[in-house]
Amino acid sequence: MTAVGVIGGTTPDRRAVISVLRRLRSPEGQSNPFPLYGELRTMGDVVPAPWGGYFVTGFEACSQVLRGRNWLAPDFAWQERQPDAERWQAPATREMSHTLSRLNAPAHTCQRRSLGNLFDRRTIEDMRPHVEEHVTRLLDGLDEELRTHGEADFATAVSEQLPIRTVGRWLNIPAEDHPLILDITHRQVHAQELLPTKSELAISAQATVQLRSYFTQLVQQRRANPGNDVLSHWIRHWDDQMPDDRAGADRVLYHLTMFITIASLETTATLLSNAVCFLLDDSTRWDWLRRHPDHVDDAIEETLRYDPPIHLNSRIAADDTVLAGVPVAKDTMVHVLYGAANHDPRANGDPGTFDILRNGTHLTFGGGAHYCLGAALARLEAHTLLTQLLKRFPTLRPASSPVYAPRMVFRRVTSLRVTT
Repeated sequence: MTAVGVIGGTTPDRRAVISVLRRLRSPEGQSNPFPLYGELRTMGDVVPAPWGGYFVTGFEACSQVLRGRNWLAPDFAWQERQPDAERWQAPATREMSHTLSRLNAPAHTCQRRSLGNLFDRRTIEDMRPHVEEHVTRLLDGLDEELRTHGEADFATAVSEQLPIRTVGRWLNIPAEDHPLILDITHRQVHAQELLPTKSELAISAQATVQLRSYFTQLVQQRRANPGNDVLSHWIRHWDDQMPDDRAGADRVLYHLTMFITIASLETTATLLSNAVCFLLDDSTRWDWLRRHPDHVDDAIEETLRYDPPIHLNSRIAADDTVLAGVPVAKDTMVHVLYGAANHDPRANGDPGTFDILRNGTHLTFGGGAHYCLGAALARLEAHTLLTQLLKRFPTLRPASSPVYAPRMVFRRVTSLRVTT
């Protein structure tokens, strides 16, 4: 990575930046990182990172990076140009570099086009009754646990289960394999953190081997017994695209299937837990939304703004450029801070207040070529869950504060205990 230039003629105190980062990794910072993002924003829209590169904190600057064609994902070509290329050799890092999130044109364009409009209106409507059925069954289980034990962990009993059941049915993944996939995903995601430790990378490496084994076998099994499911359609498409390279087609299919599956799990689960957490945090919000269910979608959008499931994403300058008045050299990495951008008061007034009727703006699903493939599906799952939950559990309330995993990039609510 290459550090370039100064900000507005001044350079923020490196120690101050390190202090914020250290506090972001603390339990207090994990539970409420937004005041710390505010500290970074006071240092500028583009703040030098201690190791080189920049943090991007302002809404407009983040939007420019996410939507601009002159900002690229940190792909293999970029990694190999780095003086510290060894840093990018961790197995889990290398594996994720094959997926859509780390590809640039033309490879990204080719794979994205092969998927089409993955969750278009027709697909969402086809999936709706199945999502409703999943939600009903999960809430039946929640009701039973509340009656039996007086309280339940909403995060593990409902939030984590709905996404894997939804994507599992869509891809025809056996239900008995769902716990394994969830477990692997929880462990693999360490490698996608900003500064993973050696022990975290080792955990991710082991999980990566398991992911590769599982989804490679899934592709092979579906190839041997094709059906009318999504994966079977993908197999037919890539066999047509690569008729003389069956092994190459299977590698593409493995990476697509693996990425779409795991990308839809923790992010959606966090959205679901966060929405319930913020609505229950003030009983008047829960009661008000029960009386005004036509604003469920507004509550979902405010949850996405207030606490996005992913707080950081990285991009690379394709050429020498200027970002928010700061010169940024080609190949320099910048870290887009979604949480900071969504709380920029220039984009959303009084950003620290959770306001269902805000009608605000957010960057949570990214932008440009890498706009989130599963945005419509995540919204469907959240809408369906909240609609049923509000009707069935009018007196639901928190039993304790939510617990977050110790991460800076991927938010994960590990526990959200509720009672009635």
